[in-house]
Amino acid sequence: MARSNLKSTKLQNDIFGIIGFLILCIFLLLPLIQSFLPSPFEQNLQNRLLEVGSGRYIFGTDQFGRDLFSRLIYGIRISLVVGILGSVISSLIGISIGLLSGYFGGKIDSILMRLTDMIMGFPTLLLLIALSAVMEPGIKTVIIAISFVSWTGMARIVRSQVLSIKTDEFIYAAKSLGFSEFKILLHHVLPNCIGPILISFTLGISGAIMAEASLSFLGLGIQPPMPSWGIMISEGKAFFRIAPALSILPGCVIAFAVIGFNLLGEALRDLLDK
Repeated sequence: MARSNLKSTKLQNDIFGIIGFLILCIFLLLPLIQSFLPSPFEQNLQNRLLEVGSGRYIFGTDQFGRDLFSRLIYGIRISLVVGILGSVISSLIGISIGLLSGYFGGKIDSILMRLTDMIMGFPTLLLLIALSAVMEPGIKTVIIAISFVSWTGMARIVRSQVLSIKTDEFIYAAKSLGFSEFKILLHHVLPNCIGPILISFTLGISGAIMAEASLSFLGLGIQPPMPSWGIMISEGKAFFRIAPALSILPGCVIAFAVIGFNLLGEALRDLLDK
């Protein structure tokens, strides 16, 4: 019975991982058809608020007559750029702090962890709003804000890994051979942290996508006429009764993107835990 349950759980995890991978493949491939679609910026007030399935407009049009499907596809670029760059930068910050804190310990560990606790003590969305409010709205601001508040989880994960690794025999052997602290960190400690780093990085992308959508929804992120999913939900609120697709479809796309990255992250965790 126990073996049967284990096999069932493994199969379920594999299926979820495949689903996540397929979702992400779709998101990566869809922008390739952008050139065959109507311009996501072209306005045509004669075709405003068309319903889903109206001729050449697969998902209908918005309040300015812009093709909703084309705008959703264009939004993939924005979300992936923000998600990946935001996660890369925040991961680099978190990895650096985690390595230094865990390896050297003492006052360095105390100072860096107090800084981490201080950042984690603020509500993430509130901190994002505060940072975005004092800078000029745009994609660079969103990436900077996300990077500044999202590194704490990575720092704690890397620190815990380093604490368990730095007492291993191969670290003592590297020290006895006269390797510098930097070389030990880069060539011996960091490679043994790659698994948790990859998992955290993948999950961080979904968090960055959600953060960008939230800021854009509030008017502090990507600015119109750029078709960010958050902006599309915000603009669709005024027409929800007569054209609910304007808000529902971008919300569904955000959900699928987040689910895809989360499923892939969980699949990586299961794979590396074997």
